[in-house]
Amino acid sequence: MLTFAQLNNASKAEFAALLDGVYEHSPWIAERAHAVRPAAGYASLPAIKRALVEVVRAASREEQLALVRAHPELAGKAMVRQALTAESTGEQNRAGLTDCSPEEFATLQQLNTDYNATFGFPFLLAVRGPRGTGLTRQQIIASFQRRLGNHPDFEFAEALRQIHRIAEIRLNDKFGHVPHRGQQVWDWAEALAAHSDPGYAEQGQLTVTYLTAAHQATAAQLQQWMQEAGFDEVQRDAVGNVVGVYFGSDAQAPRLLTGSHYDTVRNGGKYDGRLGILVPMAVVAGLKQAGRRLAHGIEVVAFAEEEGQRYKATFLGSGALTGSFDAAWLDQVDADGMPMQQAMRAAGLPGTLDSIRALQRDPAQYLGFVEVHIEQGPVLDALDLPLGVVTSINGSLRYMGEVQGQASHAGTTPMGQRRDAAAAVAELLLRVEQQASAMPDCVGTVGILNVPGGSINVVPGRCSFSLDLRATTNAARDALAASVLAGLQDICARRGLAYRLEQTLAASAAPSHPAWQARWAAAVAALGLPVFPLPSGAGHDAMKLHEVMPQAMLFVRGGNAGISHNPLESISADDAELCVAAFEHLATNL
Repeated sequence: MLTFAQLNNASKAEFAALLDGVYEHSPWIAERAHAVRPAAGYASLPAIKRALVEVVRAASREEQLALVRAHPELAGKAMVRQALTAESTGEQNRAGLTDCSPEEFATLQQLNTDYNATFGFPFLLAVRGPRGTGLTRQQIIASFQRRLGNHPDFEFAEALRQIHRIAEIRLNDKFGHVPHRGQQVWDWAEALAAHSDPGYAEQGQLTVTYLTAAHQATAAQLQQWMQEAGFDEVQRDAVGNVVGVYFGSDAQAPRLLTGSHYDTVRNGGKYDGRLGILVPMAVVAGLKQAGRRLAHGIEVVAFAEEEGQRYKATFLGSGALTGSFDAAWLDQVDADGMPMQQAMRAAGLPGTLDSIRALQRDPAQYLGFVEVHIEQGPVLDALDLPLGVVTSINGSLRYMGEVQGQASHAGTTPMGQRRDAAAAVAELLLRVEQQASAMPDCVGTVGILNVPGGSINVVPGRCSFSLDLRATTNAARDALAASVLAGLQDICARRGLAYRLEQTLAASAAPSHPAWQARWAAAVAALGLPVFPLPSGAGHDAMKLHEVMPQAMLFVRGGNAGISHNPLESISADDAELCVAAFEHLATNL
């Protein structure tokens, strides 16, 4: 097996020879990584991987294209001729591409032809997959078919990302590295996905809403795993949170609080929320196995609800801990008319306000709250960075509105005499886009745009719309809202229209506590990775805990361009391993 000493003491030619085969037929990548080798040498496997990635990122487009074209087609002519490199041969064999049925082989040949005709380079996929143990032929074909629809620039970048993943796995093999803890997290997430609500489970989709049978099965599974991992106390509380406590050597010392949610959106992904439960579970399992106690305890909370899918009670699980559970929520009914209180009692929970209020935590008993989460966006994936340190969770304002004009005949109403409500909202949409783009760290979205009773030959007299405005600070959020709402007023006045607007949500920004953000940064740096700060555009349970104690978050990149709340949501076992290592560093260096 390759060692750091061998690599760090090697000449340029020796360095390239030691890394031969990591990047297909491209020794120049290793040679350039040697040239920028730190004086003290590469200290970690993630640092070596990152150096190689940065070499490729700094290369010219022509060099990058040559790298892509150096790779063989999947189940292509080179495989048939047995002309693949040893690395590619092993990978394609492991994926079963040498055992394709005639129909599968014909499908792959046609896909190869179509892909090359579309993009001008071969289709690249890390066929050993996110866990490193291999994709099925069906998964490979599905990825092939899906990516044929990508934009050429995006697909070129995706091809390079796949090359880096292939290289990562090959480097693991050279160093004899197996990301065991990351694989455990990945396996846990996979196993949890077996529990899904009726109507979705039959279609192979993951949906877990508050207090359904699938939700309760997920909670039971988490309880079992926490007990097996070595938590000293494990229980399900009055709102369905699963709480595991690993005692510190000083029972009176404040605990580190962490966790995330285990419910999902409809037809969601396997890692959103759940990653923030499974990573600290893996850390506790390691501490228990080593017979180690920290000075402080670790309390992991798998929050029962964050998504607001069954009841309009978002952050129900974490809200119970902060004392912000709304008594009126107990009387809310779901789509089937079942009140929340009744659903609680049917699930074996007390369903009383007193039992829920008893869950409120005393902030003085906690050091702070940290949360690991999949990024839910493309930033880290596009930068080829596995981890990012969250600076702030965006504050947001949401509105529902309607512009009222005059419905009239599309053929007989002159353009200059129209009172077109939809045209006004279209102008507002562009105003949102322009203003949010012009203001740092702001985003704005018109996600709903509807013409009630619209007809192809009628000028719209009404148009309903939504506004979602977000920013890293409340001041920036409010400035964006003021600009957008002033624009709406101007547009309607100029066009002779009326409007109504209702604010439906106001969530404050949650800046990461500087000291805790620094701790995450130190944990990332200790792995040999660059520290990249970024805001979170989505809400998290950390927003609620922010109300009562210091909080900070760590993001891990998602595959497939960072898509989240979607079946394509993905992480690799190697990235999960980095999360576990970063969390362990933070927890053991407080």
